[in-house]
Amino acid sequence: MSITKEKKASIFAEFGGQSANTGSIEGQIALLTERINDISSHLSTNKKDFSSQKGLMHMVGQRKRLLTYLSKHNLTGYRQLIEKLGLRK
Repeated sequence: MSITKEKKASIFAEFGGQSANTGSIEGQIALLTERINDISSHLSTNKKDFSSQKGLMHMVGQRKRLLTYLSKHNLTGYRQLIEKLGLRK
């Protein structure tokens, strides 16, 4: 259910440039997307887990705010990230 250290490092290495660059917006968005996907699969089997559902909504809102920031400051990076993660159609 939770993301391991190695998985986190690989996400930040792929999207943030380096595995130690945990403050990059792209890496944070990719990590939130991974966590959102994990919790979504959990909620598909556990429909009455309302605390996880609330946490999921919080993470979706946080990702939306980070994506808005990225689109305002780096439009080409935003478009590349959206395409890489497959968020928007």
